[in-house]
Amino acid sequence: MRISLKWLRELVEVKLSPEDLAETLTMAGFEVEDIEDRRTWADGVVIGRVLERQPHPNADKLSVCQVDIGTGETLNIVCGAANVRADIYVPVATVGTYLPNINLKIKPAKLRGVPSNGMICSLKELGLPSDVDGIHIFTQENLQLGSDVRSLLGLDDVILDVTATANRADALSMVGIAREVAALTGAKLTIPEPDEVSVPQGAGNLAIKVADTQACPAYIGTVIEQVKIAPSPDWLQQRLRAAGVRPINNVVDITNYVLLEWGQPLHAFDRDRLKTVAAGDKLNIGVRFANAGETLKTLDGQTRTLSIQNLLITANDKPVALAGVMGGEETEVHEGTQNLVLEAALFDSVAIRRSSRSVGLRSESSARYERGINSAGLEIATRRALNLITELAQGNLVTQEISDTRPDPSTWTRSIELRLERVNQVLGPVDLGEKTGELQAEDVERILTALGCQLTSLDEGKWMVTVPPYRYRDLEREIDLVEEIARLYGYDHFCDTLPEKSGAGYLPFDVEMLRKLRTAFRAEGLTELMHYSLVKPGGDRQIALANPLFVEYSALRTDLISGLIDAFVYNLEQGNGPLNGFEIGRIFWQEENGLQEADAIAGIMGGDRTSSKWTRSGREQPMTWFEAKGVLESVFQQMGLQVEYQPDCRDERLHPGRTASLWIGGNRLGIFGQLHPQLRHERGLPEAVYLFQMHLDVLLDALDQDEIIVPTFKPYSTYPATDRDIAFFAPVKVTVAEIEKAINNAGKDLLESVELFDEYRGEHVPPGQRSLAFRLIYRASDRTLTDAEVEPVHQKVRDTLVEKFGVALRS
Repeated sequence: MRISLKWLRELVEVKLSPEDLAETLTMAGFEVEDIEDRRTWADGVVIGRVLERQPHPNADKLSVCQVDIGTGETLNIVCGAANVRADIYVPVATVGTYLPNINLKIKPAKLRGVPSNGMICSLKELGLPSDVDGIHIFTQENLQLGSDVRSLLGLDDVILDVTATANRADALSMVGIAREVAALTGAKLTIPEPDEVSVPQGAGNLAIKVADTQACPAYIGTVIEQVKIAPSPDWLQQRLRAAGVRPINNVVDITNYVLLEWGQPLHAFDRDRLKTVAAGDKLNIGVRFANAGETLKTLDGQTRTLSIQNLLITANDKPVALAGVMGGEETEVHEGTQNLVLEAALFDSVAIRRSSRSVGLRSESSARYERGINSAGLEIATRRALNLITELAQGNLVTQEISDTRPDPSTWTRSIELRLERVNQVLGPVDLGEKTGELQAEDVERILTALGCQLTSLDEGKWMVTVPPYRYRDLEREIDLVEEIARLYGYDHFCDTLPEKSGAGYLPFDVEMLRKLRTAFRAEGLTELMHYSLVKPGGDRQIALANPLFVEYSALRTDLISGLIDAFVYNLEQGNGPLNGFEIGRIFWQEENGLQEADAIAGIMGGDRTSSKWTRSGREQPMTWFEAKGVLESVFQQMGLQVEYQPDCRDERLHPGRTASLWIGGNRLGIFGQLHPQLRHERGLPEAVYLFQMHLDVLLDALDQDEIIVPTFKPYSTYPATDRDIAFFAPVKVTVAEIEKAINNAGKDLLESVELFDEYRGEHVPPGQRSLAFRLIYRASDRTLTDAEVEPVHQKVRDTLVEKFGVALRS
């Protein structure tokens, strides 16, 4: 809000400079974004009188003027304005004057051969908005030549652009800021109390009908006749311009003025236009929510289609204004208006916020209603507006109707118990110069009394604090009072307290493991992907959204694989080649016992992994199942995990003979496999594409082990190893993983590693079997092994394989 320092000084005795006042407000929680010193805009501009105007001898659009500025010497000034003439009073920028708004310093000059010693100014050149295309002409009487123009134009002022926090609705008014300044500085507060007005009740054809009293607890409608619409007086226009509001006419300006002064929005309707819209002489002013599809043309000239969230003001049930947001164009006050209906109302903050957002329209009124209007200020603002309309527009107050469902005025405030011990416990010691101390009871009483609170002592160091009505919305608990005490005492007066010892920072386990996983997958050449959680509806166990933005995004994803396939296809279509990527995200599904969600990690791989194809004459070499599995194995190895693979064919999107479920520590981790050929053909994908998806919770649980988090160092053996090969026929149904596990268990004392180096199926191999060959490495950490030590262990391995799997040894 733009605060005029000149206006503020009429409400509170401000002795601080604008810069010091801005610093004081900022330290108290009101950010001062800008200080606009208008006094510099017309420094050196004085009142002058045009004595004579002659056309320029060498230019059709220029005039040569003789101007008296009260110095006894007549100035010759060349002027280009079309409205300049003799015997008018004008603002004159004398030689040496700097006009910052147009970045011009006035110097003696010759214009088309005629000397010019000064400049007759327009309002725009002095930084003020104006509808007049030309110089400004003063209409006041008894003007003194040579006197400063700043007081006449309202430029003897400084504007502070103040931003209040969302909980301080009371600070969006001049009276609210004045109260705050008085509390901060101890200055004398002088808030004018509006005179009482006498308005007959129920004396005219006006009725108020509020359909939703929760959305509109109070509504005051006043009929005013025989008003004279005219421009507002200069003092009123200057205050509105200082606040950034464009003057329109006296009635509209009065409603805007009261809004700025008291923070209570008002709206004036043209009564005759209301009757035209209502199609009758008797007016029933109503407040209701709009019906879907209703329309209203607002004051900004836009026709808005309304929804059931829009709160309306109606005349005989026909919309005439968006309640608390903006009036309607059909019933606005205009130059020919003679009779008014003045609206002063309280609206629910939630209702106005929803209404304003649904039509994409925010106004000065809605900004205040959204934060909450002071219930006790409604009648004060109404009286203030009626007094001004009577004074400035000669209005005749005819009748007033009131709909008031507010609770008893005694409930417009609250009492809060406050403990001095609690205040000092929360705020800590205060800096008293050479020593520290605590807040005293008199400090608390002084600060809260300055805020308008009433304190009743309950015990030593304990009070019952009664909050004023204008702070009812933001002072609700004891801690709110503690905050106010700290704010007004000064945050910079409290001692800085640092921890005795700073602890080293660390990442949570889940975050650290996720970083390691991402690093491991990126090291394998996979790109991290990110998709929306919203997908098309139609899947099994999907969760549908109640209020989707689009039909295409109206359900939550049940896995990550579908999104990865779509991304793979998209990249191929864009000519980017196969996409090898992974994604970590959340999935959602529906079960009998309710909605479920979990985090998962999934990936997709395919295409030729080699970078050089010239050795194969440019032919693609599709990724094999074992290469894709090797990517996962490498990640598991980096993370220190032992993962088992078991045949699986439950996912119809994957090849039934080339899919494995992943298991770790007896828990199902996820699935890995090749894309089904039929789906691959339908989506136009390369020959071999592989997918995996794992439960992130299971993976993190497996990683949460001391030996993985902090690996134990194992010394290397400095003694040579000895190797043995073993070959045999084994049933196809027996997996290599089972055989490796059995070999490791049999030779665990001396066996260092097992590696499959050959597999053969075909001629000379019995049906239903395959030939496998393994290389076994034996090593001891403290000696060189002899054949006598290795042979018994190797024989044990042979016997175990024959006994457990019925293999036929070949060597």
